[in-house]
Amino acid sequence: MTDKPVVIGVAGGTGSGKTSVTRSIIQRFADKSILMVEQDYYYKDQSHLPMEERLKTNYDHPLAFDNDLLIEHLKELIAERSIEKPVYDYKIHTRSDETITVEPKEVIIIEGILVLEDERLRDLMDIKVFVDTDADVRIIRRLMRDINERGRTLDSVIEQYINVVRPMHLQFVEPTKRYSDIIIPEGGQNHVAIDLMATKIQTVLREKGQLVSRENS
Repeated sequence: MTDKPVVIGVAGGTGSGKTSVTRSIIQRFADKSILMVEQDYYYKDQSHLPMEERLKTNYDHPLAFDNDLLIEHLKELIAERSIEKPVYDYKIHTRSDETITVEPKEVIIIEGILVLEDERLRDLMDIKVFVDTDADVRIIRRLMRDINERGRTLDSVIEQYINVVRPMHLQFVEPTKRYSDIIIPEGGQNHVAIDLMATKIQTVLREKGQLVSRENS
């Protein structure tokens, strides 16, 4: 790399489609030029707590995340050094012993519900994106994911959404929209907005002399 990587934050509520947006952007670039760092991998280590305490974790609250480690790792990637990204095991509600080696790239996308909540993270971003999707669509997506992928019951998902997810969204996630440079309605279905995002990234990379796109690879 000849210059500082382009750092993009992609935030939005649970089920908003932020992961779909991120993956759609990644598909528009050569594999070696862009990477995604998921905030979900940076939940705090809870190995020192008994299981009954771990089960009480509110994963939608800012305090659930180890932003200190995420910021440290992001600075390492910006400095063109590799990191060992942690892996979170939801079955035991703490970090796994495994890590994932991540190499620095020209574009770094930080994706997660609260990546715009911490000013220290925002200060490291060149572009800040908020994926804005209606609440009814988000709860349906959350239901489908938690029931089909995590073996949850309908009642438990609804109870968690009403008592935890929704109030945390209103208190912490929704207010971060004001920090965004770009708002993408309807997530991964908004192909026009995703194309515009990809074009903006290409423009920034060309200015830095770093563009490695599929059309040139």
